[in-house]
Amino acid sequence: MKNVGMKPDSYRKATATAELLAPAHCIDLLRTGQTEKGDALKTARIAGILAAKRTDELIPLCHPLPIYRADVDFELLEDRVIASAEVETIGPTGVEMEALTAASLAVLTIYDMLKPHCEPHELIIRECKLQEKKGGKSHYRRELRQAVSAAVIVLSDTVAAGRKPDTAGKAVVNTLEQAGFSPIHYQVLPDESDQLHDLVVKLVAEYACVITVGGTGIGKRDITVDTLKPLIERELPGLMEAARAFGQQRTPYAAMSRGVAGFIDRSLLITLPGSRGGATESMAAILPALVHIFDVCRDLPHPGGYE
Repeated sequence: MKNVGMKPDSYRKATATAELLAPAHCIDLLRTGQTEKGDALKTARIAGILAAKRTDELIPLCHPLPIYRADVDFELLEDRVIASAEVETIGPTGVEMEALTAASLAVLTIYDMLKPHCEPHELIIRECKLQEKKGGKSHYRRELRQAVSAAVIVLSDTVAAGRKPDTAGKAVVNTLEQAGFSPIHYQVLPDESDQLHDLVVKLVAEYACVITVGGTGIGKRDITVDTLKPLIERELPGLMEAARAFGQQRTPYAAMSRGVAGFIDRSLLITLPGSRGGATESMAAILPALVHIFDVCRDLPHPGGYE
C-alpha cells in the first residue's frame, strides 16, 4: 500500500456513475419496485452504500477511510438505469474507488434482481466511470503557478560549528523546490539573536518567503521565536496551529513547538522546528496554504517574483 502518513487530512468527495442497459419491461419493473426479488432500486441503494463502506476489503491496495457520507441515486431512462454514487470523507486520500465500487455494486444488484425477467444478453453493464472528484492534489494545490523567491535559515550551534550535517533545512529546501519556489537562499547560523535579527531584516527586503528552521523549542538557546515575533506585523497563527496539530498526530513532542508565522512588510515569515521530522511534517501540513497565499493573494506585490 502507498504510504499516506505524511499527507494531511482534507475534505474529499467523489461521484461515479454506472449504467445497466435493460429491456423496457424491466425498466417498468424498477419503477414499480415489483421484481420477483422485491424492490430492486431500494436494495441496490443499500448494496451500493455498503460497498462504499467496505471498499478497502474488496480492493487489496485501497486504504480504509472513514466514510462520512455515501449515497446512491438512480435515473431511469427508456432502455437503461444509471446509478450515481456520491461518497464523502475527511482523510489523507481520496474516495474515488469507494464511489466507483458503490456504483458498480448498485448496478450488479439490479442485474441480479432483473435476470429472472429477461434473457441474459438483454442486460448489459457499461460505462462505470468517475464523474467528479474534489479535494487532495486536484483541489488543494501543492505547486506554485509561478516561481516565488524564498530563503531558508537554519539555526543550530552544532551545524554552524560543523559538528553535524544539516538535514532539516535541506529537507525544507527540497520541499520548496518541488513546489516551484525559486530562487532559494540557504544559510546556516548559530543560535545567536543579533545575527538572526539582522539577517531576517535583510532577507525580508529581498525574498517573498523567509523560513527559519530551528530554535522554536523550550531550551535556553532556542531564541528564534523570541527574536522574530516582535518583527511580525500581521500574524498568521493558523499556519503553526495546523503544523502542530499535524505533528501531534505523529509525536506528542510537537506540542512543545513555539513556532510563529506572519508577515513582515510584504514577506511571509515562518518558523519551523529544527528536527528533520518536525520540519518535514510542518511543511507537509502548511504547504497547500503556503501555495494558496502566493497564488491567490495578489495584493502582496513583492520584488521577489509574485506581482
